[in-house]
Amino acid sequence: MTPITVRVDGASYSDDVEPRTLLVHYLREQLGKVGTVVGCDTSNCGACTVHLDGEAVKSCTVLAVQADGSEVTTIEGVASGAELHPVQKAFHEMHGLQCGYCTPGMIMASIDLLKDNPDPSDDEVREGIEGNLCRCTGYQNIVRAVRSAAAEMRGGSNGHVSPAAVDTAAAPHVAAQS
Repeated sequence: MTPITVRVDGASYSDDVEPRTLLVHYLREQLGKVGTVVGCDTSNCGACTVHLDGEAVKSCTVLAVQADGSEVTTIEGVASGAELHPVQKAFHEMHGLQCGYCTPGMIMASIDLLKDNPDPSDDEVREGIEGNLCRCTGYQNIVRAVRSAAAEMRGGSNGHVSPAAVDTAAAPHVAAQS
């Protein structure tokens, strides 16, 4: 066992971990941060994306011992109390999710993208989330959600689309929810 100290979602933790324990398993199994999901265990899907010292990483590619002394933010740590982060809110409003399995990682990757590029084009959003896979949405509403969140975070409505304008071709049930 190896001792580690890590700050996760604003709280400090000191634990003993097996040296081969992946960060995703430490977060889920020892800390109960189950919003960070295990999708593929091969680093292909991005469902386990978290922020490590302010940068998006796939937590299935990082050992828990490598996070020793670091700051980790999970999907559970991005909201401010009961108020959703603008990206979380936009994913909800723009129907940027269907089954929801990829959503935590998609949101974490999107927040990282908007940190570096506060006004991305559709192509830049697609490039920014390219390491995160979604098998349900066709990405259209995810791109719209990220652009909508970007506009809100900039304090304007440039690029914002109303939920009624969301493309429902891939998900006809969305029209009934609008």
